[in-house]
Amino acid sequence: MRTGTPRRFVFLLLDQFTMLSFAGGVEPLRIANRIAGRELYSWALAGEGGEFVTCSNGASFKLDMGLDELTREDVVLVCGGIDVQKATTKAVLNWLRREARRGAVLGGLCTGAYPLARAGLLDGKRATIHWENQDGFLEEFDEVNLTKSVFVVDGNRMSTAGGTSSIDLMLKIIADDHGDELANTVADQLIYSTIRTDQDTQRLSIPTRIGVRHPKLAGVIQRMENAIEDPVSPSELAREVGMSTRQLERLFRRYLNRSPKRYYMELRLQKARNLLMQTDMSVINVALACGFASPSHFSKCYRAHYSTTPYRERGTHGTRLSI
Repeated sequence: MRTGTPRRFVFLLLDQFTMLSFAGGVEPLRIANRIAGRELYSWALAGEGGEFVTCSNGASFKLDMGLDELTREDVVLVCGGIDVQKATTKAVLNWLRREARRGAVLGGLCTGAYPLARAGLLDGKRATIHWENQDGFLEEFDEVNLTKSVFVVDGNRMSTAGGTSSIDLMLKIIADDHGDELANTVADQLIYSTIRTDQDTQRLSIPTRIGVRHPKLAGVIQRMENAIEDPVSPSELAREVGMSTRQLERLFRRYLNRSPKRYYMELRLQKARNLLMQTDMSVINVALACGFASPSHFSKCYRAHYSTTPYRERGTHGTRLSI
């Protein structure tokens, strides 16, 4: 149990951060103070420039400080959102590294794990990030043990997957600091009836996601998702679940209105689009990472699905900055 002075959280708000993840981080602290009848926690909003920052829904926040020097007792939570690569500036990276050297606990909310990894502060650590950003993160940071958990606490590093997962992390912190009873009361105030742990994964199960509860179909789709770089043939997929290729075709047509080959191609192209928009990988390397033997075949399939070429996609949506 923590006693003494309030524990301070410094929320580093990056440009275009996600409001939901930030709110899920700060509101449990406010409610914990209210329930306890005393100041258990305090917080401050920090950002580059120290004046105002705008989140992804267009709302602006007045900051309490710039990239000022903190105390080693402060907890730094980096709030990321869209275009996190662009928001990860040299000044932000230098500040994070400096605070890490001073011994601060550092965490990332939503895509906030990206600047921590970019600064080298997650090397050898377990971490998580929003599922939409996982493909690009995996390609760029192979020193990080990326998981699909809702949140991760690994020593003095923390990360969440975005959305409401910030609430789960903060409830764990409150429970560790002041006991389960207070954390559960905070959850009740938030009408948060199912508190998740770091053992929970962030995406819905495959049956829930596709709206079909057929175990063999779910098994095949899981196999496809795990074998993007080295695609498995429909006949092999069918054999693995104990059915004929024709039966597998009928299963996909009945439940998903497309062939297994078409569904698999869409999964590979979705990953390719994520990599094009989130990494600096060459188009050739993106093609190879998604199971295409030749760039020309990749480009042809990409154009057929997205009505543009991989090169134009990169030129239109590429928002990364070289740090």
